[in-house]
Amino acid sequence: MVGSDIYEQLEGGRLLPLVEDFYTIQGEGHHAGKPAYFIRLGGCDVGCRWCDAKYTWNPRLYPPTAIGEVVRRATSCAAQSIVITGGEPLLYPLGPLTAALKERGLKIFLETSGSHPFSGYFDWVCLSPKRRQQPLAEAFWRADELKVIIEEEEDLRWAEENAARVERECMLFLQPEWSASERIMPVLVEYAKAHPRWNISIQTHKYMRIP
Repeated sequence: MVGSDIYEQLEGGRLLPLVEDFYTIQGEGHHAGKPAYFIRLGGCDVGCRWCDAKYTWNPRLYPPTAIGEVVRRATSCAAQSIVITGGEPLLYPLGPLTAALKERGLKIFLETSGSHPFSGYFDWVCLSPKRRQQPLAEAFWRADELKVIIEEEEDLRWAEENAARVERECMLFLQPEWSASERIMPVLVEYAKAHPRWNISIQTHKYMRIP
């Protein structure tokens, strides 16, 4: 959870609880295979049981970092695309960070559960809805990509409920929960073949053994 004391330290988004930042290859969804600089922020109040980034949940573990330092590191490498992720990055005011990145001509991608109000500017929004804390209405019309994590076959109903709310141009992805991937993948393959608006997303970065 993110308390008011954390917000008071952020100076309107000029500081953010940075967990890590690194240059890698995007592993999931529509932009899989694209070199990108990841900015991962701490703090999440969704708390999915199968989350593979539980270390990000408590923002108090990550002292607020000046966005100028984050931008400096991001622009010191060849990255043309920036992925802002978490945790849940929309817990924080992202206007100052995204404005500084846009000034340098970078494309900005957001990965979010959509459970908090939007702030900042993004070239691409990946919405990954979670049952524990469902997306706000604005997340559905902002989504360029809907990525639903599938652990059990009944999760496909949840995927369709969310797909019915996004814009027609939004790309749709089913992604197997990593620990269940061998078991659930045949189901997803047949489902996508029967419902070809859906695509399959695989966590290719785990096969490449990169962050």
